[in-house]
Amino acid sequence: MFSTLISTPVVLLLLHLSFAILAAPSFRARNLTALTPGLDLPITVSRGSRVYRRGDVTGSIGLGNNADLLYTVPIELGNKVFAVNIDTGSSDLWVVSDQCQTGSCQGSDVTRYPNTSFQPAGADVSMFYGDSTTGTHASGSVGLDTISVAGVAMTQQAFGLINDTNNDVVQFDTAGIFGLGFPSGSKIQESVVIAKTGPIESTDDFITSTYTSGPLMARIAMTNALEVPMYTITLQRSTIDIGGTGSLTIGKLPDNVNNSSLTWVPVRLYSPEEGGLEPPKFAPSEIYPFRWEIDIDAVFLDGQQLSDSAIPAEDGVDSNRVSALIDTGNSILRGPKDVVNNILSKVSSAFDSSSDSVPIMPCAIPRTLSFQIGGKIFPIDPRDFIGQHTKGDATTCVADNLVATDPPNIGALFRWSLGAPFFRSNLVAFHYGNLTHPSVDPPRIGILSMVPSNADDLLKQAVTDALNDGGDFEETMVIAPTESAAAETQITVSEVSETAAVTSTAISAASTTTLPVTPTRTLSLQPTTISTMNTPSNFDKNAGSSSLNLSHLLNFWIVTFCTFLLAL
Repeated sequence: MFSTLISTPVVLLLLHLSFAILAAPSFRARNLTALTPGLDLPITVSRGSRVYRRGDVTGSIGLGNNADLLYTVPIELGNKVFAVNIDTGSSDLWVVSDQCQTGSCQGSDVTRYPNTSFQPAGADVSMFYGDSTTGTHASGSVGLDTISVAGVAMTQQAFGLINDTNNDVVQFDTAGIFGLGFPSGSKIQESVVIAKTGPIESTDDFITSTYTSGPLMARIAMTNALEVPMYTITLQRSTIDIGGTGSLTIGKLPDNVNNSSLTWVPVRLYSPEEGGLEPPKFAPSEIYPFRWEIDIDAVFLDGQQLSDSAIPAEDGVDSNRVSALIDTGNSILRGPKDVVNNILSKVSSAFDSSSDSVPIMPCAIPRTLSFQIGGKIFPIDPRDFIGQHTKGDATTCVADNLVATDPPNIGALFRWSLGAPFFRSNLVAFHYGNLTHPSVDPPRIGILSMVPSNADDLLKQAVTDALNDGGDFEETMVIAPTESAAAETQITVSEVSETAAVTSTAISAASTTTLPVTPTRTLSLQPTTISTMNTPSNFDKNAGSSSLNLSHLLNFWIVTFCTFLLAL
């Protein structure tokens, strides 16, 4: 079992693995004039005979789980398959090089990317993770290769080949981190743009470069190949009471999950004053997302609403707005120090916030921490609130899945970071919307509670089972399905060049489709007809629908005719 393989200090380090990326964008803006989507060309299949056309690509893959501390997903990078930490709190993909011998690479026998296969992109990169007390780093060079996840592949994908890191994921058969965040948080994309065009003075070039140099999942979404530009994640439980399913689904909701059962809420946008991107010249009124971050209405413990934090935000950030980072790279729950101390004091008579006391509590008394989001209550399963305090003792547990974090500041506006326990209790859907013009189709997150109505009884039964088994709770390790990933047929989606993006404006405007995903009424968001990369110039915003003029229509037929000739 995992707990017998690692020491307590390393467990504590793993508890603080990679939640969010510390650095706000080190630039403000860049240059583009007319920007839209790729041509509606067939998508080639690299390991099969079917030709896929725009809008029918989906994929799904199981996840690995190391004692509920470290979740991994298999990716194919070049000709090798790697298990990497799945991280919605950061934006970049990196793996360790076979030349990495420092920091956490020392003594690690994890699968590494061969330096001899490296195709350099001409840029170096340094990435930083965590908060003020749990920070880690990874640095190396940016390379290009074909990368696939859940059977969906992208050519010429930028990634970091790391030769120095102190991130402990590589000590546990995990080759790196797969960031699923927004392009605005990508240090790799920033480094590539700087290498190509020099210091970034405006965000135009940066935003345009997402088509060719952005994060893997964002680029896949921007091809218009997916049924819907989204992905969903569920995490399984491997301790206390084993159960659930860990999976990453791309391009759709999982089978048997209806969109109407989810609560959809908008992603919080970051203004330039809050650490976000300066708007580009081609879209001067846009405000961009920086993280998968959503507003929190209220926090409850055992049905009783808790007082909001009285700790002021830093750097002039709004202290009254409460939001949460939704982050698989964080193995626990993090919140404001005063609220966290209040919660721990209520569940543990032994806890003293003025000392280093441990919040021990009875294992068999269920405690439910809940978050109100979009007007609906989402509880954390009581089985995910506790951990075993002492081996052989299933009577006294510890509330070790909740700790304090930094107050909001520029580049990190959230008060809460809802990590793995939140994903074990909820299915979470991440919808990118329009990445170049968010006002056209805003990004959003959908949540579906997976906590059973008898969760309290299930915890009590798990305690009984542990007491009957020498005082130890269930615990297991789930290996990421790398073998099935290696054997899976890949669908290679078309790379969208900046030139194609500019010339295909008419096609984009003429082919908008209504997404099946609609937000809840409580959000005052309306369903919208969109194409993932339409420019505002092609939309009558007052009418809320596509509005083509004659020149657009003429361009559409010209480009369509040229596309037909190319296909011959």
